[in-house]
Amino acid sequence: MSTVLEADEQAIVDLVSAFVDDRVRPRVRDYESVDAYPEEFIEGMKALGFFGLLVPEEYGGVDVSMACFARVTEELARGWMSLAGAIGGHSVITYLIKTCGTQDQKDTFLPRMAVGEVRATMALTEPGGGSDLQAMRTRAHADGTDLLVTGSKTWISNARRSGLIGLLCVTDPGAVPAHAGMSVLLIEPGAGLEISRDLPKLGYRGVEACELVFDRMRVPASCVLGGEAGQGWRQMMRGLEVGRIQVAARAVGVGQAAFDAALRYAQERESFGQQIWKHQSVGNLLADMATKVTASRLMTADAAARVDAGKRADLEAGMAKLFASEAAMEVALDAMRVHGGYGFSKEYDVERYFRDAPLMILGEGTNEIQRNVIAAQLIARHRRVPSNEGT
Repeated sequence: MSTVLEADEQAIVDLVSAFVDDRVRPRVRDYESVDAYPEEFIEGMKALGFFGLLVPEEYGGVDVSMACFARVTEELARGWMSLAGAIGGHSVITYLIKTCGTQDQKDTFLPRMAVGEVRATMALTEPGGGSDLQAMRTRAHADGTDLLVTGSKTWISNARRSGLIGLLCVTDPGAVPAHAGMSVLLIEPGAGLEISRDLPKLGYRGVEACELVFDRMRVPASCVLGGEAGQGWRQMMRGLEVGRIQVAARAVGVGQAAFDAALRYAQERESFGQQIWKHQSVGNLLADMATKVTASRLMTADAAARVDAGKRADLEAGMAKLFASEAAMEVALDAMRVHGGYGFSKEYDVERYFRDAPLMILGEGTNEIQRNVIAAQLIARHRRVPSNEGT
């Protein structure tokens, strides 16, 4: 595994970094403090091609490596985690259409997704269901040549402004096991879909999260991803590898921003006649913070490298998401400690990092669920064949 990108991909990361430093960081408080949709930033991201990072070149995208995509996500999150979230679900659905979609689905959606004309979101979580996706209640049943969709999804990011919804739902309620009866539907908003008010959030402000209610929404059967029902669970689990790498990269970006702020403040602030980093308690915090951010970045890069190599990365993506998200929360808190009382003030950005960090612990499968997934994958990869010893 290498964390060094090819020159053309490093140039993309540098472009994102400049966008963040020149345009986002000076203005982020104007939007974040009032929870306003950052139209200015989103339009800038469209113009620079950020929504087409995983779209193949023949459809007008850039089609960067997963390693590059992770670094782009990190840079966006370093500026404002909400902007990394704005391309999160969009990129997962892009990846699924690219790898699993029919030719017609690719031709229909990818060119418009590449330029941000159509932004996508994924709809998995249900009210009362949380991370238990196999308890899904949203149904799509056949009605002639169409499907009728009924059910609800919640905490759907970018829901109000998305032109395409990647909906995981049940198309065969009698299937055994249950996940064999699930499909991903590519749905464009229309009659039969109600989008709730924006749900209030601790952090991750500026980008809406809503509840979607499907009331016998009629969609064509051709909207089934890949054209074959019953493949949704397998498809979405593959997509969530990308999603968890993206969430891990967001956590790295938030952690890096918090560390940068603490490192800068520790050299500016003096107490007892010296810069505070020279006090062992503060110096130790900085050392641990830097170590956690670096380890998180390497774990995320490792998972991305496996995807780029065409290998399954469910284990590695899960571990990266688990470690990086917990590390980001710890680093954000330690950055507040370094700032002392000022860390609790909205005059400094560290309080925002502390509010944004928990999302990565809870999103894309809570870390409690993530540990279950990791344990299951460890056993699957290293299954011990029972011996006959002692019999």
